[in-house]
Amino acid sequence: MEDKKWYFLEAQEACDALGTNPGQGLSAIEAAERLRVHGPNALKKKPPRGLLSMFAGQLKEILVLILLAAAVISGILGEWEDAVVILIIVILNAIIGVIQENKAEHALKALKDLTKPSTKVVRDGKVIQMNAEELVPGDLVLLDAGDSVPADLRLIEAASLRANESALTGESVPVEKDPEVIKAGQVSLGDRKNMLFMGATITGGRAKAVAVETGMKTQLGRIARLLDEAEIEPTPLQQRLAKLGKILGLAAGAIVALVFSIGLWRGENLLEMFMVAISLAVAAVPEGLPAVVTIVLALGVTRMSRQRAIIRKLPAVETLGTATVICSDKTGTLTKNEMTVTSVYADGRMFQITGTGYAPEGKLLDQDGSEVSPAVGGSLNLALLGGLLNSDAQVEATEKGYQVIGDPTEGALVVAAAKAGLTREASRQTSPRVAEIPFDSDRKMMTTFHRMEGFIRSFTKGAPDVVIQRCTHVLLREDTIVLDEGKRRELLEINSRFASQGRRVLALATRRWQEVPWSLAPENAERELTLIGFFALQDPPRPEAKEAVARCRRAGIRTIMITGDHRDTAAAIAAELGMLQPGDGSLTGDQLEQMNEEQLKGAVNRVAVFARVSPEHKLRIVEALKYHGHVVAMTGDGVNDAPALKRADIGAAMGISGTEVAKEASDIVLQDDNFATIVQAVEEGRTIYNNIRGSIQYLLSCNTGEIAAIFSSLLLGLGSPLSPIQILWLNLVTDGPPALALGLEPPQKGIMERPPRNPKEGIFSGGVGAMILWQGLMIGVLSLAAYWLALRWGRTLQEAHTMAFVTMAMSQLAHSFNVRSAEQSLFTLGLGSNRSMIYAFVVSAAALFIVILTPFLRSVFDTAMLRPSDWAFVLGLSLIPLILVEISKLRLRRTTVPGA
Repeated sequence: MEDKKWYFLEAQEACDALGTNPGQGLSAIEAAERLRVHGPNALKKKPPRGLLSMFAGQLKEILVLILLAAAVISGILGEWEDAVVILIIVILNAIIGVIQENKAEHALKALKDLTKPSTKVVRDGKVIQMNAEELVPGDLVLLDAGDSVPADLRLIEAASLRANESALTGESVPVEKDPEVIKAGQVSLGDRKNMLFMGATITGGRAKAVAVETGMKTQLGRIARLLDEAEIEPTPLQQRLAKLGKILGLAAGAIVALVFSIGLWRGENLLEMFMVAISLAVAAVPEGLPAVVTIVLALGVTRMSRQRAIIRKLPAVETLGTATVICSDKTGTLTKNEMTVTSVYADGRMFQITGTGYAPEGKLLDQDGSEVSPAVGGSLNLALLGGLLNSDAQVEATEKGYQVIGDPTEGALVVAAAKAGLTREASRQTSPRVAEIPFDSDRKMMTTFHRMEGFIRSFTKGAPDVVIQRCTHVLLREDTIVLDEGKRRELLEINSRFASQGRRVLALATRRWQEVPWSLAPENAERELTLIGFFALQDPPRPEAKEAVARCRRAGIRTIMITGDHRDTAAAIAAELGMLQPGDGSLTGDQLEQMNEEQLKGAVNRVAVFARVSPEHKLRIVEALKYHGHVVAMTGDGVNDAPALKRADIGAAMGISGTEVAKEASDIVLQDDNFATIVQAVEEGRTIYNNIRGSIQYLLSCNTGEIAAIFSSLLLGLGSPLSPIQILWLNLVTDGPPALALGLEPPQKGIMERPPRNPKEGIFSGGVGAMILWQGLMIGVLSLAAYWLALRWGRTLQEAHTMAFVTMAMSQLAHSFNVRSAEQSLFTLGLGSNRSMIYAFVVSAAALFIVILTPFLRSVFDTAMLRPSDWAFVLGLSLIPLILVEISKLRLRRTTVPGA
């Protein structure tokens, strides 16, 4: 089938060739069999790295190669114990690195699985939403504006359909599509007007099509065969860490050369000094840091996914912690997105509709509260019927209740009609749709044409102020009267009254035609209309949104509402949520249109609500905010939101209502379309960054301590207080587990009550560099003191080495608890708030004691059994970092918070 010229076949012929019923689609049984035969509808990707490949990658690091060289030289010189231990430590390091890398890849793969695109398909006569990878040849696919084309398709039906095929053809202008057969021998991709191709996006209209090719047999699949999957780029933080590693490497080289020279000058053993110098190089550079950062990022992203925020691009994790402005849509994000028609204005009267949500249960009440029948209601019946016919949404009963497939607002109209006994199926049989003008965000209207009792009737629904402009008459108690200026002002006043109550208002108008207009251009078909009435819909704010907005304010983050709704509606919801504060202003799209860029830049910091804006306006708003140095998070769901989502520092697409194009352009996908979720993601982003900085502080302060102890001891002529194997053991056991545990630290108290950090600040900003230096020197001095005093007390050299070794290891482990917070006391944090730290401490301490208490390992690691008094002394020294850092934190709190 792959060589068939599908564009050459009539739509019915294509369906026959694929064994598909163009009305019912495939059966579930047939689709399952075809999935088995054809395989998943996905492009083949480069296979993941195997464990052996990962292991080999770990051994390519320059510092590991230096260690291997040291092992070889040690073996040649007859120091077999040193050689074997170095090899064991290198292998253990590599195994840990493989475990971390494998865990990170699995976490990222799980996240990719969560963001698989979905598509609407007809199977067994029912419309279902399914994973695009399960699509098979012969499936009937339904597409709307903003959808990504999931496979190569032959059109069956199309209404004002346009597709962007730039990914395949290079043509940036959307292509008009129609299902008419093309009778030509060879036709280029760009000229196949009756075909849609995987990778294209629908920019306007809607379509019904049959899948003809899937997976690697699609046109995009043929291109994919020539390409390898791009590697994941390092995040900005990882790039900064790589630069830091190079700087530390150079510094380590200088220190090694100096130490080696001093040792030779003092007449130290050449081999021993060589091993000390090599070990010192390893101690100076935290080779495990990249792995720690990767695993912390991956685990943090996994935690975000459990909170319904899917991170598509790792740099977003870092950027989230710096966000200063969150621009949010209203409907479905700040509100529940459970639109309900509460009132209908028709016949000059106000009718109430009871019931909430999508369950078709409720009553129609007149102004006096009495129940009415829509048939008796005159224009009310036409309003409910028009709202139903002019909607593409479907309401279905599921195990979890009723749900809407399609636009929630249209779903509300369908539910309102159902409460009056009007069903979608019956109404479309008696009044079939024969043409339509799809909704457009610029026009803010949608028009459908229906054959009714020998004539054509069009229904136009949309924003009241726009629809009323197109009306010349109004329907009043089944009479059509001229819409004069007085009546127009009265209707607009009703609309404003609804909007001021926080309700969304849709106007519905109609016109009779003898035949479908010869031109469906809006300027021709959407004029001289007769207004039927208004629908007032209510979408209550999410209960959690108000607290989320308050959290943002405490965190120094501005919240801005950007919506296509009426200004009064938007302002009412914004005020209820606390987004619109005294002194804040609001702007409409029309006002924004009249502003030049300089005027918008001047106004944007004073505006909390942008109403009646088109998606194109979002891009201008983002640019204006970024001009003032803001780090902007922007939510969006439509295909036209993609430019703003890309331009924003953090683009957040809606997982439920969002189009595939919006998701592809975004950094984050909010699975529940909830504003509170992005606020939780900001908190998680701040936490992850803090945790990574904590891991860096811990690793570098430990390395600084090792360097300080060895360097100072050599200068004093005492020799090295630590043997090379002991230094390597410290790097493996003492540094690794606590550094990872610090990456799992829960959010600190008050983390969302601080202003956002500057995205340009370095890793060592905020006093971190100074803390690394003095805390590292403290650890080094304590270890050197233990070594010096042991020699003064007449202990053997082996005992002195052991006392320095234990002091260094235990003081580093004790120091890991200090690093959990730069300000808060350990007693405030509590030991149990991060159990991973306790596990890391126990594992590392147990390994240390095993090395000293096991006779065989004592000979390997050059340690000795210590006397009880020596144990008490070194363990007491190891507690000093806790005491000194607690005092430092207390002074810091008293300085920053007077009276603390």
